[in-house]
Amino acid sequence: MRMSNGVEWALHSCVTLSQTQQPVPAARLAELHGTPPAYTAKQLQALSRAGIVHSVAGQVGGYTLTRPAAQISALEVVRAIDGDEPAYRCAEIRQRGPLGIPAEQCARPCAISRAMTAAQDAWSRTLAHISVADLAAAIDADSDGTALTDVRHWLSRTHQ
Repeated sequence: MRMSNGVEWALHSCVTLSQTQQPVPAARLAELHGTPPAYTAKQLQALSRAGIVHSVAGQVGGYTLTRPAAQISALEVVRAIDGDEPAYRCAEIRQRGPLGIPAEQCARPCAISRAMTAAQDAWSRTLAHISVADLAAAIDADSDGTALTDVRHWLSRTHQ
C-alpha cells in the first residue's frame, strides 16, 4: 500500500497532541517535526474534518485531540488523510481480449481480486487495532522512555 507523507505527519502530530491538554498551533507541530507548515496545516484540517482533532481559535489556539488517544485508531487517521478508497480496484480484464470470459461466468470475483481484497482487509484490521496511544507507547519504548518526556518538555517550553 502506498500512503502519502501526510499520513506519517498526521500520526506524529496526533501522538504529539496526545501528550498535552493545551492546544498546539500547526506551526509548532511543523517546527517540532521539521515539516512544511502549510502542508502540516492541511493535514490537521483533514483531521479536523474527520473529527479527530479540534481547532481552537485565538492567540493561544491550536489543535487538540477530540477524544483520548486510546480511542483514535491509526486507520481513522489514514482514512482522514488519504481517504477510504481501496488500494486495488478490479477492472475485470479477464473479460477482455481474445480469451475473454463471458460476463455471466464472472459472477464471483477472480482469484486476484479476492487476494487483493483479503490483503486490504487484513491491512485495515491491523490499523484499526492500533491506537494513537499504542503508537505513543511504542515510540517511547523505542527511545528507552525519553521521547514522550522530551515532547512534553518541548511543548511546555513553547506554551509559556
